[in-house]
Amino acid sequence: MTHTPDLGTAVWRKSSYSEGGDNDCVEVADGYAGLVPVRDSKTPTSRPLLFGSASWQVFVGAVRGE
Repeated sequence: MTHTPDLGTAVWRKSSYSEGGDNDCVEVADGYAGLVPVRDSKTPTSRPLLFGSASWQVFVGAVRGE
């Protein structure tokens, strides 16, 4: 059984790779052990995607070209 964390009090931060506009950003929330919640700033009330921390690190590494 998978437990979905309560993200009602999540503090979202914009990706440093976003273009800086208010509506063209990927946002992530920190502080969830083993998970990285991700959402689109254009639809902040939509259900965020949840990624495992290890998978997120692989993704970020690929984006950086590592």
